[in-house]
Amino acid sequence: MYEGKFPKKRYKHTLQFLKEHVTINQTILDLGVPNPFTEIMKAEGYSVKNTQGEDLDLITHCVQNDDFDVLTAFEIFEHLVSPFNILNDCKATKLVASVPLKLWFASAYKSETDDWDRHYHEFEDWQFDWLLEKAGWIIKKREKFTHPVKKIGFRPILRRFTPRYYLVYAERAK
Repeated sequence: MYEGKFPKKRYKHTLQFLKEHVTINQTILDLGVPNPFTEIMKAEGYSVKNTQGEDLDLITHCVQNDDFDVLTAFEIFEHLVSPFNILNDCKATKLVASVPLKLWFASAYKSETDDWDRHYHEFEDWQFDWLLEKAGWIIKKREKFTHPVKKIGFRPILRRFTPRYYLVYAERAK
């Protein structure tokens, strides 16, 4: 599935997790502009709408309506200065999100050419759990998984068995 075209392990793992918790008759608002994973979700039969590239730290009206059942955010929250605002203002009843985990052997990502493409947060699992709980979400399932790279060296070896991503399914507290 999706061989060679996408980072297959991460996308395959995320899609399997999504299918466990979201049915194709539920509507999804995916935070961030359309991306390869958006296309995968649509190809699998999901009804997906994306945000339009607005600054989600400041503009949260895109999540303040009842037009969707599920909010998805795959590697988005680490780019926000305050992910609490969007999580707190969201009207969806379900959330499927993933974030990169903080790794002791690698510093936070910062693009040298793109001012937006940087990580303000790389979470420890308990930090992301706390953020979700404080914003009114109850975590129902969580998973960590690795992301090996095809390079030689000490850090690539560590990436083979050190979890890099944290994937969470949560429901809005009533």
